[in-house]
Amino acid sequence: MSESKSRFISIEELMKRLDIGKTTAYQLLSSGELAAFRIGKVWKIPEEAVDRYISEKITKSERRDSNAQ
Repeated sequence: MSESKSRFISIEELMKRLDIGKTTAYQLLSSGELAAFRIGKVWKIPEEAVDRYISEKITKSERRDSNAQ
């Protein structure tokens, strides 16, 4: 079994990294748009999931921009 150590970030860190408010952060998590899970009332947000989310948004934006030209 491979051992992959994930670093988890807090809601506050997610809000800072994406420059979003608390409501938007919880909407991303609840909708599953950003891969995360809950243990009890605490959200566990893998740092790699945030990086992947940002990369996907950048790629989508670049595609949209290149199609507009």
